[in-house]
This record gives sequence, structure tokens and C-alpha cells, in this order.
Amino acid sequence: MAGSCTVRFVDPEHDSVNGRKRSERPQRTHHEVADALRARIRSGALRPGERMPTQAQLAHEFGVERGAVRQALRVLQAERLLTNVSKGSPATVAPDPVGALTGPQAPPLPTTVALAPRIAAAFAAEHVEIDAVCLTSISLTLAIGEPLRQIHAGRLKPAKVDVRVLLPSRDIDLAFPVPVEGGGDDWVHERWLAMRNAQGQVLQHNLLALRATHGIDVRVTFRALPFTPPVKLYLLNGTEALFAYYTLMRREAEADHEQPALYDAQGTQSMLFAFRQGAGLRDTTFVEQSHLWFNALWETISSELVLTS
Repeated sequence: MAGSCTVRFVDPEHDSVNGRKRSERPQRTHHEVADALRARIRSGALRPGERMPTQAQLAHEFGVERGAVRQALRVLQAERLLTNVSKGSPATVAPDPVGALTGPQAPPLPTTVALAPRIAAAFAAEHVEIDAVCLTSISLTLAIGEPLRQIHAGRLKPAKVDVRVLLPSRDIDLAFPVPVEGGGDDWVHERWLAMRNAQGQVLQHNLLALRATHGIDVRVTFRALPFTPPVKLYLLNGTEALFAYYTLMRREAEADHEQPALYDAQGTQSMLFAFRQGAGLRDTTFVEQSHLWFNALWETISSELVLTS
């Protein structure tokens, strides 16, 4: 061939609306835009009741299309940090963004929606402290991805991170997941154990990597419980408690396998209730008592946990 050419596919609608050429640098995702705006709201750079810049202004600032801006604004609206999100006018910072998703007026949301922004907000502290009780650490592992992205982008800079996680011991008979008909549950236990260990190892690896990449003092510790926790609990920086019930459901057998139906809990979809110290007597007491409960388990009947098969 005498030569070659590169064909670039450009969205004409967005190019004409923005009236500018696309940047050659990789475009930010709507998650990154939401992260940046969330940090401004949390820091007070954007004050309660203040009108946001227009979507066109935000698109120009972040070098993204308006669709990405709209997605980012919807994320922040779901977190109750913004109000009046629409195409017609700029959004408004919520009257109480610090209390969003916490306190007596906060609606419960699925763990996958509610946990990540609260974990990210906790990482804004100089000394991050997270305690968790759960069946596996999958929700926490997923949620930690949010502050890790912000740390690598230079938007969060904690000096120290302490994470403690209580998980069921490998040596107990789990209350769930279990076969509906009972018996023959060795494969169920082994599958749960593999999940517990794999997610815990990923969580540990991702956090400890911050030592080498950013010089952050990190400690991640696991201990084993002699029972199956019927609830999940996350304690953040001594000031917040996030609580959810493990509600059991029947999961039907897979059609192409001989595996029986199970009673299991969908932990990532559990509705998470948020409590914040200082948001009232009820919330403050719940946070304090949750810490007492966690520390009592940690210091008494829990045992050393090694994440191996």
C-alpha cells in the first residue's frame, strides 16, 4: 500500500453543540466528573443552595460531552447532593449536602448505590477508619474502587488508612447460603469460601498497593466470626454507621447443572440505612452502640483469619 489513513468517527451532534474540536487526550468518564463535583460540594467550594455552572460550562471545563455531564449530575442527584437536575436550567446544590444519604430523613438505598459515595467521603479524612461486618467483602471491595480512583487522580490524599473486617469462619456451618432441601452443601460452602477469600484478597491488595504508589500508611486486618452475620454493618471514621439486613431469597437451580435450589442473600442489593453522629439522639446512639458491638466481637469471640482456600 502506498499509504494509509485513519478514519475517525465523530458524533456530529455533540461536535456542533459544543462548537469545539475534541481534545486528543482521553475523555473523562461521567464517574470522574461526578467525583470532581462531589469533592467540591463536600469541601464547601460549592455551597448549599448555590446554582451549579451550566451543563455547557461543565462540558467545556472537563472536556466531555454534555451527555457525560448529565449522567454525572444524575449520579449526584441520586446521592441527594443536587436538586433540580434537568436539561433546562443549572442544578442546585442540596440544602444539606453533608447530611445527604445520612440522618433521619435519608431514604434507604441498595448497597451498590449508597456505599461507594459514603466510602469516598470517608477517604477525604486524613486518617481513614473503616470497620465492616459482612458475609463476604464484595460490596466493600467494589465501593473502595471509588476512592482509589480519586486517590490516583490526586483528588484525595489521606495519610493513613485502617480497615478492619469481620467475616464468618471457614469452620462453621453457614446459616446461608444453603440448599433448600438441606444436605449435600459442601459445594455451596466451598463456593462461598472461595468468594470470601478472593474478594478479601483483592480488597487487601488494592489498599496495600497505596503504600508503594502514594506513600500512604495502610493496615488491613481480617478476623473470623463463629457465626453467620444476619446483617451487614459499615462504620466510617467513627462518625457514620451504614446498616443493612441480609434478606434471604430462594434461588432456583441452574438449568444446565445439577446444583439444587438455594436459600441465599443478595448482599449488594440489600437496602442500606445510614446513621450519622450528631444528626440527632437516635443516630448518635446507634453509631456509638454499633462501635461498641463491633469492638466487642473483634476483641472477644473472633479469631485470626487467613485468606487462603
